[in-house]
Amino acid sequence: MPQDWLCRDCLAHSAKSDVPQRCPNCGSPRLRSHDELFDLSIAHVDCDAFYASVEKRDDPSLRDKPLIIGGGVRGVVSTCCYIARQSGVRSAMPMFKARQLCPDAVIIKPDMAKYVGVSRQIRGLMDALTPLVEPLSIDEAFLDLSGTQSLHKAPPALVLARFAKAVETDIGVSISVGLSHNKFLAKVASDLDKPRGFAVIGAAETLAFLAPKPISLIYGVGKVFAETLRKDGLTTIGQLQSEPPENLVRRYGETGARLARLARGEDSRRISVDGEMKTISSETTFNQDISSLEELSTQLLHVSERLSERLKAKNVVGDTVTLKLKSAGFRLRTRARHLMIPTQLANVIYETGLSLLKREVDGTAFRLIGIGVSGIDTADGSDPADLLEPAIARKAAAERAMDRVRSRFGREAVVRGKLYRAKPASAPAEQDDQPEGKTQ
Repeated sequence: MPQDWLCRDCLAHSAKSDVPQRCPNCGSPRLRSHDELFDLSIAHVDCDAFYASVEKRDDPSLRDKPLIIGGGVRGVVSTCCYIARQSGVRSAMPMFKARQLCPDAVIIKPDMAKYVGVSRQIRGLMDALTPLVEPLSIDEAFLDLSGTQSLHKAPPALVLARFAKAVETDIGVSISVGLSHNKFLAKVASDLDKPRGFAVIGAAETLAFLAPKPISLIYGVGKVFAETLRKDGLTTIGQLQSEPPENLVRRYGETGARLARLARGEDSRRISVDGEMKTISSETTFNQDISSLEELSTQLLHVSERLSERLKAKNVVGDTVTLKLKSAGFRLRTRARHLMIPTQLANVIYETGLSLLKREVDGTAFRLIGIGVSGIDTADGSDPADLLEPAIARKAAAERAMDRVRSRFGREAVVRGKLYRAKPASAPAEQDDQPEGKTQ
């Protein structure tokens, strides 16, 4: 029976009973073939080591070097390139451990404004493919290309191959694509063939594909729950498939019902076009624990400015400010305040965060401070309070003027007095800008 195939380099495609090892048109070995290749339309797109890829694009001398995006002694790895991963470095790993595993790595602090800009370029290409785009974070999204064949004069698989090639050629970073018949399996597929992957999971093979896989492949099954399942004699998805769904529901409640569905590859969730990023935040880990309000407020201003830069770069505002503190003993505190008017201004974010911070300074030594906003919306007519309150209007005007100078001469061209006066040796901060919150 003929099988569909396409070349991911020259985009040649056909159907043959004997799929060639190399593209007969260009000789490339990067062929993708599958019985359902041109029938599937739900995709998950994930950038490969996104931050690191952007940095290597901008500095070709880094191309063949292990690269870690992170920083400081007590910070964590934001991401790392695939060369560094060969040494065991992973995202969210403490920086001191990453340095031990890969002492030759080049370490670069995150430049979130740059990454957001690249993300918006990629999103623009996605929007040209389909109106049904559901972003999960700064570097990944679901797409539903159902019904777009007449528009593009090509099946979804070919459209996605063109898209992947355009992102790599025009933007300079690589992506991996997972193509299937629902969101769960598309997400699984995108992780199968990284980097520069294009993996397919068809409907007919779903049960057989999932059966030997560990239960941890199912999103939401963490180490603790996986251990509970192991003690109950369940380690593979195939074992879940063999269990009557009512048994799983009786044991694990609604979670059991979910396990039963996903173990069979059943996922009825639609692509949600309003599933935009829910939270944008920035945080910093200190080299030395801090307990004084003055030093903490200085660090709060740092992260508030960085958060404001990200909001402005994405042209969005938020209506709820959340302060995050982590003590030296790793106990987490979060405090939030709703704003009457959504904002993207550093000054408003900082002053709101400061009012929350003052209530938490009680002699406790903190190792981390962060600030975030939620209730994200488009920044149309943002911060209209500027027009009503003269004091706010003056501060807003000053901040907009600072933004214009920084956009022309760099962010260090204008430094707020509080940050300028701060002593660098007091407790240098390690910036850990956080990606947008995900929605599964």
